[in-house]
Amino acid sequence: MMNKKLFILLLFVVSIQPSFSQKLDGSKLDQYFQSLEANDKFMGSVAISKDRKIIYSKSIGFANRASNTRANENSKYRIGSISKTFTAVLVFKAIEEGKLTLNQTIGIYFPEIKNGEKITISNLLYHRSGIHNFTNNPDYLNWNTTPKSESEMVEVISKAAIDFEPDSKAEYSNSNYVLLSYVLAKVYHIPYSKLLDSYSIKPLKLKNTFFGAKINLKNNETYSYRFSKSWTLEPETDMSVPMGAGAVVSTPIDLIVFIEALFNNELISSSSLESMKTIKDKYGMGLFQFPFNDMKGFGHTGGIDGFSSILIYFPEDKVAYALTSNGSNFNNNNISIAALSFATNRPFEIPSFKTIEIASEELDKYLGIYSSKQTPLQITISKNGKTLMAQATGQSAFALEPTEKDKFKFEAADIVLEFLPSENMLILKQGGGEFTFTKS
Repeated sequence: MMNKKLFILLLFVVSIQPSFSQKLDGSKLDQYFQSLEANDKFMGSVAISKDRKIIYSKSIGFANRASNTRANENSKYRIGSISKTFTAVLVFKAIEEGKLTLNQTIGIYFPEIKNGEKITISNLLYHRSGIHNFTNNPDYLNWNTTPKSESEMVEVISKAAIDFEPDSKAEYSNSNYVLLSYVLAKVYHIPYSKLLDSYSIKPLKLKNTFFGAKINLKNNETYSYRFSKSWTLEPETDMSVPMGAGAVVSTPIDLIVFIEALFNNELISSSSLESMKTIKDKYGMGLFQFPFNDMKGFGHTGGIDGFSSILIYFPEDKVAYALTSNGSNFNNNNISIAALSFATNRPFEIPSFKTIEIASEELDKYLGIYSSKQTPLQITISKNGKTLMAQATGQSAFALEPTEKDKFKFEAADIVLEFLPSENMLILKQGGGEFTFTKS
């Protein structure tokens, strides 16, 4: 589940030919994570495998900062929308067992859902239903920590207007996979959590994966945090809300076992997997496509409360990568690039977190509203004391860190803003792209 979007989507981009090695030295990647930890940039765990063998794993930060309880490789994190991949697997298992078809409509299960007589199981899996994403509702954060029954969640989902006609386009909606959770429970007459247990967790012996409940530190689970001058504890979404859209808890090593089993046809058939991998308007069924140089991977990302996660498998190269985080003040995409560069013997740099001090009055020359011919987005630059703030159209404001004269960065989104005060301009750099903005 993701409630917030960065205003420019990033993909992995490097331009060096792959070269796998049997003897990988993880010391530089260790230094990379040590730098992140020392500068309060990341808390979490990563794991990488090649040919179904773990070649690197690392855990940094705290499961509970109040008690200084450190995370370890068995610490458990909420994985957010990676849960959707588990749910899609269950749907295809139900199809293989004759309990569902991709083309059947959902009106019989949810007569109150608008267009239910037109919306198919396939539409839900592909985010092509037109059903509004309930996590985008303005009041979502007022009730997401409260337990919800199926009828209450269906009411929340059904009350919203339809965003578009079924199958006319694709638009990400957590509502789709919450409804799939309920469909699965109806056709099996078993709760979603038990289906998850029976068809994925037990067969693969995933010791650290389960349907989430209230966070239990005694079970080596982690709290989640956001960084604003210091790490701040985040509220807990009640897991009855996201269901199969975002309620699974796991570890990087368990996630790697899961996705390797999926791509080796140990959970569903090869034809079902091919259906999951087939991309329409950027979406597969419970999978996204991830490029890394000339490698093509499949997987999903996730985010819920202060947790974030990534799971990718590269079938041709037999490389799997998973990240789970309970606090990130950095761009996880950059961490993934470093980890995959390590796994494929490519160079990567240890980031520098050098900043400079700037007096409040020196920030005044940057303030204003900036527009660009390259994008409809406007960027408003303001200040809060000695901190320069940026806010893109429709997004929350974020703090900028000064790195040198007229240059600022927002590490979490890999954004660099370079101001040209005499020309009333700024240049935004992100993911290899450059955008020129002019002050109004």
